[in-house]
Amino acid sequence: MDSTTAIEISNLTKIYKLYDRNRDRIKEALHIGKNINYREHYALKDVSLSVKTGETVGIIGTNGSGKSTILKIITGVLNPTYGDVKINGRISALLELGAGFNMEYTGIENIYLNGTMIGFSEEEIDEKLDDILNFADIGDFVYQKVKTYSSGMFVRLAFAVAINIDPEILIVDEALSVGDVFFQNKCYRKFEDFKKQGKTILFVSHDLSSISKYCDRVILLNKGEKIGEGNPREIIDMYKKVLVGQLDMQVDTHKSQKVSVGEKWKDKMELNPNFDEYGSGLAEFEDYCAYDKSGEITNTIIKGEEFTVKLKIRFFEKIQDPIFAVSFKNMQGTEITGTNTMFEKLTTGTPDPGDVMIATFTQKMSLQGGEYLISLGCVGYREGNFTVYHRLYDVFNLTVISDKNTTGFYDMDSVVTVRKENEDEQ
Repeated sequence: MDSTTAIEISNLTKIYKLYDRNRDRIKEALHIGKNINYREHYALKDVSLSVKTGETVGIIGTNGSGKSTILKIITGVLNPTYGDVKINGRISALLELGAGFNMEYTGIENIYLNGTMIGFSEEEIDEKLDDILNFADIGDFVYQKVKTYSSGMFVRLAFAVAINIDPEILIVDEALSVGDVFFQNKCYRKFEDFKKQGKTILFVSHDLSSISKYCDRVILLNKGEKIGEGNPREIIDMYKKVLVGQLDMQVDTHKSQKVSVGEKWKDKMELNPNFDEYGSGLAEFEDYCAYDKSGEITNTIIKGEEFTVKLKIRFFEKIQDPIFAVSFKNMQGTEITGTNTMFEKLTTGTPDPGDVMIATFTQKMSLQGGEYLISLGCVGYREGNFTVYHRLYDVFNLTVISDKNTTGFYDMDSVVTVRKENEDEQ
């Protein structure tokens, strides 16, 4: 392992034994009996990777892919079954915030307890105390027992302790979205300071926008195995295929229309199991999906790229000029944007009973990075009265991946120039 490498992992494997009965577990622990029934579960299987000094590397994957396991092995929380881990530098880990806190101690006492556990002397903690207290910003509560803290104060203090240790290597596991929006902003600024200082960062997150923005390189894990490594955009695209079980399928610009016999587009989507629906029953959404610019059905869209929401509606009576609609809400339930065929001045005709119509809404994704809920509607005017034929509320989500967010709900896509007053305009 040379001096330019901060973390070197070779053939890392972690196996857990799964027992059908607790008594088998006890027999194994006490070395009693020979025929003990258990199954082996590979949390990690023969994973090798390296992280260069000063590099920010992200690890992504579905739940159960081994992301947190690999971080716990690197930080010494878990021991590997096989394999080797070499570390070059002092580590600070943002894993389970506050895991080492004693609830009966005050905030100050826990700062010294955690600092000592990491390996700092009391004098070194004294030097960092003001930085920790200023970052946590919980006032005189720091002199109270932490069991009296709100959840927000608890995570603020835990994060402040972990982030102000000044490590050479920072390990982060889903820890940058703690507290309120202002504290989150402070956390991200501190994270960016680490990058500017040339610190080594290993970063696990489900927030693909943060992965895209901060990481130099990304590693994709699936079911304990490393299946991809490369630049963020490339590996995020691979991850999108993993999410819908299409990793081994060849990308086709018309893939959204090519499904197996009996298979629906929505079968390839992650759907909301608790969506709400109602309608007159005169028409029904038979199928729906979203797909990206490559034609891949997905719940994940890259900000700035073109995408399509596609609908299939079956009619049970003759209906004149049905209106098809798509709308976007944020996670708080606020409707952000939407459109329909009437707004777009599109005549939809008069479908007869048994007819199936397909509507596509194609647009550039200008919403900020984040999570959005999609609602679908088929409505119209029947005998002069507004009628809802079928409406699906929050039927699926779209995750927007962005490496640049601006203020508000959407990006104005501004072209910005700055020049000195005496310089000629270009």
